[in-house]
Amino acid sequence: MSGWAPKSPKARRRLYLIAAIAPVLALAVGLTLWGLSDSISFFYTPSQAAQAKPPAGRSIQLGGLVQPGSVSKHPDGRVDFVVADQLAAMKVHYSGDLPDLFREGQGIVATGAFREDGEFQAKQVLAKHDERYMPREVSKALKEQGEWRGEGAPPPSYQTGAANP
Repeated sequence: MSGWAPKSPKARRRLYLIAAIAPVLALAVGLTLWGLSDSISFFYTPSQAAQAKPPAGRSIQLGGLVQPGSVSKHPDGRVDFVVADQLAAMKVHYSGDLPDLFREGQGIVATGAFREDGEFQAKQVLAKHDERYMPREVSKALKEQGEWRGEGAPPPSYQTGAANP
C-alpha cells in the first residue's frame, strides 16, 4: 500500500470509486458539449457581425431592423432584404414564407449562416408580434448603440454605410 492512499478500507473504496467515475463523467460531458456545438447559435447585429466576421457556414442569429425599401420578393419564393443597425447593414437571402408580421422598418431575427460571398442565408425569420414588442436581443443591441427610441417610436431611416444624423 502506498503512502497517498487512505488507511481506512472504506475511504480507499470511496477514492477508487471516485477515480473510476470521474473520467467517465468527464467523457460524457465532453461528448455532450461536442455534440451540441453545431446547435449553438450566436446573436449578432450587423455591425457586430462585420467586426466578428463569423466563418461561412457557422449557424448564427442576425438581428436588426429591416431597412425600408430593401425588400425584394422573387416569383420562386425567394426574398432578399437588408437588415441594418445604426452602423452597418447586411443583405439577407431567404427562401420560404415570411411571417405575416414581417415589415420594413421593424425588428427581426434571422437564423442562418453567412455564405462564402459574405451575404447572409437565412433558414428562419422571426418578426415582432405587435407594436410594443421587439426581440430581446435586437432591443438590447439597439439600446447599446444608442439607437433605441422607446416603444412606439417610428423606425429610423437608414442610408447604407451612413449613421443617422
